[in-house]
Amino acid sequence: MSHSAVEYRYIGVVWSEHHRQEETPIQPVYANDCAGQVEVFPEYAAGLQDIEEFSHVYLLYHLHQARPTQLVVRPFLQDADHGVFATRAPCRPNPIGLSIVRLIARDGNVLHVAGVDVLNGTPLLDIKPYTARFDCIETTRNGWQDSVDDLTADLRGRRGYQDPAAVDGELPRKD
Repeated sequence: MSHSAVEYRYIGVVWSEHHRQEETPIQPVYANDCAGQVEVFPEYAAGLQDIEEFSHVYLLYHLHQARPTQLVVRPFLQDADHGVFATRAPCRPNPIGLSIVRLIARDGNVLHVAGVDVLNGTPLLDIKPYTARFDCIETTRNGWQDSVDDLTADLRGRRGYQDPAAVDGELPRKD
């Protein structure tokens, strides 16, 4: 099998309060109060029809500031090496990110969301609705993550994130 190129077009941009990787939570669970906007380009706006009927959506995006590919990484939650495919590290052969965020409201081609763990200005590849009928799976194994205690996960998962409302009361900006 040959390795051929695949081309994707950005359908929009994720705007968030996160401007520095080292201060961005590593997963939506650690970004619960982080507000953001998902701007879908006008030519794709018709695809948002009925999206507001869902409480959560998946965002698939290009990790445009990811470091070069590493096949073995040390994830944030643990001080041990693991294969990149056994982690959610961004330094993947195809730097594609995935987050489930709460859909607060839709305003035309802009979705207002919460639980955003994405850098400001991140190129958006796709949006899919989260549905408990298909997506809610009771896990029995979580790999190496089962050995990470909740306090450690919470502290490392936030990665220096400071709630801006606690600092200056401002909402996220597109700048």
